Amino acid sequence: MKKTSLDDYLDGFTSFPLRRRKRLSMLREAYTYGVPGMITKSMTDRLAQSGHYTFHIGTPDPEMRRIASWLLTSEKDRIKIAKFIPKLWKRGGREDLKLVGLLLANMSDDELGENAWTVLLQLIQERVSVEVFLEIAEEFVRGGRQIPDDEWIQAAALQSDVWSQLMILLLSLDQQRCASHEDLIRNTSQGGELFERIRNRLLLQLS
Repeated sequence: MKKTSLDDYLDGFTSFPLRRRKRLSMLREAYTYGVPGMITKSMTDRLAQSGHYTFHIGTPDPEMRRIASWLLTSEKDRIKIAKFIPKLWKRGGREDLKLVGLLLANMSDDELGENAWTVLLQLIQERVSVEVFLEIAEEFVRGGRQIPDDEWIQAAALQSDVWSQLMILLLSLDQQRCASHEDLIRNTSQGGELFERIRNRLLLQLS
């Protein structure tokens, strides 16, 4: 039987389900639409394991944006979406994290109850992949959010080694400000291979 389109699937819901489990299940199914047929389960399983995700389906970007748009238009109470975001992040699928980034980027700070950058950092209590963080940060910038000021970056960097590394990744998106944070860039604890490549590139520009 031919699978219906993502729009057909979403049109089957008059609104975002009320129960948390139903919401998570509905989104998990929505992620499966538009996935290229060439992506095999063994490949997505390996991607999930390497990225420390609970699952990695391979949903294309246009479909992810369509899901985020549907969510933001079907649920009129944005506070309910804001309260649901931590549950979506906690489930930890690759598409879940992508969707969180899209929602945060397209909701106002008033709707979120706090600055979106702060919300993102509060979600990241432990390790997160460099790719995921940069993807979300770039989505914020595309959506019109400014990278936080120097005082915010310094204060966040003092909270933990993980947040300190994330601040360096943020600075990599605004390299003109790196000179003001050279000590942070040089002295933050060592990270993974991709993080170190980004750090070394910034240090080369400072030398």
